[in-house]
Amino acid sequence: MKREWEFDLQLFAEEDKTQEATPRRREEARKRGQVAKSPELGLAAGILSSCFLLKAFGPGMWQTLLSFTEYCLAQSSSWQGSQADLSALVVQTIIFLAKILAPLFAGLLLVSLAVNLAQVGFLVTSEGLTPKGERINPIEGFKRIFSKRSFFELGKAVVKVLIVGYLAYSVIRNNFEFFLRAAQMPPASAAGMLGTVAWQIGNRVGLGFLILAVLDYAYQRFEHEKSLKMTIEEVKEELKQTEGSPQVRSRIRQKQRQMAMLRMMEEVPKADVVITNPTQLAVAISYDPDKMVAPIVVAKGREKLAEKIRELARKHGVPIVENKPLAQALYRTVEVGQAIGPELYRAVAEILAFVYQLKGRSI
Repeated sequence: MKREWEFDLQLFAEEDKTQEATPRRREEARKRGQVAKSPELGLAAGILSSCFLLKAFGPGMWQTLLSFTEYCLAQSSSWQGSQADLSALVVQTIIFLAKILAPLFAGLLLVSLAVNLAQVGFLVTSEGLTPKGERINPIEGFKRIFSKRSFFELGKAVVKVLIVGYLAYSVIRNNFEFFLRAAQMPPASAAGMLGTVAWQIGNRVGLGFLILAVLDYAYQRFEHEKSLKMTIEEVKEELKQTEGSPQVRSRIRQKQRQMAMLRMMEEVPKADVVITNPTQLAVAISYDPDKMVAPIVVAKGREKLAEKIRELARKHGVPIVENKPLAQALYRTVEVGQAIGPELYRAVAEILAFVYQLKGRSI
């Protein structure tokens, strides 16, 4: 009974994962090496690139093989079987193998790196090397053997074998007459035809694997995105961990508002004039022609905050001017710390001129 409840809860949890993965979840999965990747793409690219590399470098490799064969035959008459002769033969063999295989291996290495970078980008992780008890747990291993993914991989392997078999058979069937006449052909011609048939087989198998790889990669991406999905509770929990609980965030925002309010009120004594509504709104303006392009609103508020601004203005001798339309326009269109708009230049300039006249200053 308990197992049935656990199974139901597990299904419910899986169905409840409706939220897209957050950037943090994706980054953590990437660090663990959990990325969408299809080995079939590397295999298909390897087969196709091998075909083209052999076609491009094959003649040179054949000439190198002939040269090495000629060298060995020329040296065989003077070879005494001594240690020095054996060492020289080993060195020459290594040089020969390097010459003949270096282009092929270098090309395959570059293609493999390019395919992996295209799929997952640059990723280095040691997560796969970390010892885990579940990897050697026979029960967990038994579950993995009979899991949905294992059956999928088995089916994919069967499909690959069928594809390879059919494509290779189709090429051999089309060239069946060549195999019947190969024994009667000159060795060079037979080798050339055999290389052509092998190239056709490689191309067809590679293209078949490429189609299978594209489908497999799409499936891997789908499964990867599905595995990363989160429940609403997981999203909320991550939000708490990254930004704190709602209570803490609310307290931080309250503290920020208080600090902003304190900074704003500190600017009121430095203002040139406070424009009021007269009691509902209050907007403090400051203007320094040497530093400012236009007057700036340094503080604004309504009702109780407006009353506090007026009190500070009276306390520090800042002129208070009543202008209902201008106070409403400034409060509605200009934020604290911003310059007034061009449409308000004339009205504000008239008030500043009046204030500066009272103080004996000029704009």
